[in-house]
This record gives sequence, C-alpha cells and structure tokens, in this order.
Amino acid sequence: MRFRHGILGMLALGALLAPPAQSSGRLVRVYGDVATADRVAVIVPGADITAETFDTGSHRPGGSARALLAEADDQSPGTRLAVVAWLGYDSPPTWSLKVMTDSAAGEGAQALRGMVTDLRRRTAAPIALLCHSYGSVVCAEAAASGLPIADLALVASPGVEFPAATFSPVRVWAGLGSDDWMRFVPKTKLGPLGFGQDPTDPAYGARLFDAGEAGHSDYFRPGSTSLRNLTRIALGHIEEVGRPPPGKTTTGP
Repeated sequence: MRFRHGILGMLALGALLAPPAQSSGRLVRVYGDVATADRVAVIVPGADITAETFDTGSHRPGGSARALLAEADDQSPGTRLAVVAWLGYDSPPTWSLKVMTDSAAGEGAQALRGMVTDLRRRTAAPIALLCHSYGSVVCAEAAASGLPIADLALVASPGVEFPAATFSPVRVWAGLGSDDWMRFVPKTKLGPLGFGQDPTDPAYGARLFDAGEAGHSDYFRPGSTSLRNLTRIALGHIEEVGRPPPGKTTTGP
C-alpha cells in the first residue's frame, strides 16, 4: 500500500513540514509522495493529541492517515493520494478551559497557514483539509484569510466563527455522526468562550456529508460511512459524497 514508503520518504519535504523544535508535543508525518500526487489531504486533529498518542488507533492522526489511504486504494486505485498528518500546534486537553477558547487555535492557524502555503509550492495537486473537532476551529481560522486549498471539511465541529461564504471559492463540507456527543454541545460564542455557528446547520451554508452513526472518535474508522465520504472528498469525487438521509437532523439530540 502507498503509505508503506511514505513515512520514511519525502525527506526533502520533511524539513519544510516539521513543527517548531521547541515543542516536543508536535509531530507531522507525510504518507505518500506529495511531489507526484494527484490529490493531497491534510488531517488536522482536535483535542488530546500528543506526539506519544499520534499513532494509537484510527482516531489519531497517523492512524487516520493510514485508514484514509487504505480506503482511497479501495475506491480509486489509480489515484495517487498523499496524506499529511499534521499535529503542528499544541492540542489542548479535552478537560480544560483552554479547549473552550480559540487561544490554541490562533497559534495553530498561523502554523497551518505556513505549512499549506509551503506545501502548495511543492505540488499543484488540489489540497483538502480534513479537520476534526477542535481542529476545525484551527482550520477555519487559518482558511478565513485565504488558503490555496480546494476543500475544507469540518468534522464534529464545536462551532465556527466564520460563515461558509468566507472561504469561497473553497468547497466547505460539514458532518456530524448520530452518536457523537458533540451534538449536545451548544454552538455559540460568548466573549472568549465558545466558537460560533454550527457548520452542520443548513443555514450555515456548508455542503453536508453523511457521517453515519459515528461517535466522536469514529470518523476515520475503517468501513465507516464517515470514512468513505471523507475519502471521496479527499479524492475530489464530489458527486459521490453521500448526503445525510432526508429528514435526518444534523444538530441537536
């Protein structure tokens, strides 16, 4: 499979994508060959991710990248997909005041903008950001001032300050699993607390994708509806992305 050589490959790109040396909790890995890729996906994780847990399961960045590549091999064997698993910011602990504010997201957004801009210099392939939970806050802030990407997927988001139209012409996607506790979290912003509007609200303006019965850590689980649709977004197979079934609510209990 394509990721077998990807972790140790791309040495020239490794220095470019490496996070700041002063933070031992940050880590970036490239799976596949960015220089020859037809499509590039960047996975931006949410809370409670460290360098030590980076590869522990499909709900962590390294495992998510491998699951995405395996699904891409099944869906479109002829498409060369490269995946960047990006932990370029200090992911806040779930049970902390920091995870309720965008303080960590601001620093992360600046780092993500720099990485994507440099990545664009290395490839002409369309880039998709796949952003989970608090990572969606990081991605939205990074993309609000303009990024050279094709797709922005906001997965299990706690809320987004910027309307979908802010990111035009980027395609904005949003998905939330029916078993995800995030649906019970109020989507609002009060002073420094909270993040803004629910991107799965039809009024927000995102393209909704079916995340199935995913729980908060299940979006890249092999065989899941959510992984299939995220892979289609990453591959640029826009017309094949499944939408939530008619009548299914995306927000609330």
